Amino acid sequence: MSRIGVFGGMGPSATVDFLDKLVKLTPASRDQDHLPVIVASLPHIHDRSSAILGRGRDPLPQLLAGIDMLNQAAVGVIAIPCNSSHHWFDEMSRSSKAPLLHIAKTCVEAIDAAAGSRVAIFATRGALASGFYQRELLARGMNFILPDSEGAQKQVDSCIREVKAGNLEAGAQQLSQACQDAVRQGATTLIMGCTEIPIASRSADVFGLTLVDSSLELARASVAFALARGWNRPGWDS
Repeated sequence: MSRIGVFGGMGPSATVDFLDKLVKLTPASRDQDHLPVIVASLPHIHDRSSAILGRGRDPLPQLLAGIDMLNQAAVGVIAIPCNSSHHWFDEMSRSSKAPLLHIAKTCVEAIDAAAGSRVAIFATRGALASGFYQRELLARGMNFILPDSEGAQKQVDSCIREVKAGNLEAGAQQLSQACQDAVRQGATTLIMGCTEIPIASRSADVFGLTLVDSSLELARASVAFALARGWNRPGWDS
C-alpha cells in the first residue's frame, strides 16, 4: 500500500525528530502534497544495546510485534529510526510484508568514498558490537575509527543517555568532548549512528567534522522510496 510505516519510540524524541525531517524533505505546498505515514511509537521495547551485549532482555519478540502492527496497517515500506534495532534487521525483514530500509546502508551511501574520508562511528556499544556499520563501510573500502571504550565512548554513552532524559545541553557537552577526541584520532567524517546524537549535535562543537545524520539519511531514503512510487499524489488511498 502507498504509505510509509515508521516503527518508532526507540526513543520517542528521536522518532519526532525523524518525522520532522520526513516532512521537511517532502516537496509540498499544501497538505495534500505530503506523504501518508503511519507511526507505531512503542517505547517499552527492551533496551536494544543491552540485549546485544548480553546484559538485557531480548527485544526481538517486541520488535516482531511492532512489525506485525505495521503489517496490519498495510504499509508499503518501513523505516526504523533506531540504529541498534538493526541488529535484528534480517529477522524483522522476514516478518515484514513490506521492504525495510536499512539505516546503516543509507548512511554509508551518503559518504563520498572518493573524498578519502576517515570515518568515525558514534553509536551505542551494542550497535558497535553488532558491527553493521563497520561491515557497510568495509564493503565500500572505507576505513573507520571507533571511540575508545573507556574514553570517548563513555562520552557518547552519556550523550545518548542525556538526550533520552531530555537534558539536551548536557548531551551536547558530552558530544563535543567525544568529537574533539575523534578529530585527534584523524577523523574527518562522523557517522551519528544513534538517532539521539543528531539532536545533541545542534548545540555541540563538532570541531569541523562532516556529519552524517542517520536519522536524516533514513528520512531521505523513505521520501525517495515514496516519491518514486507517487505516494504524494492525490488519490493515494488506492
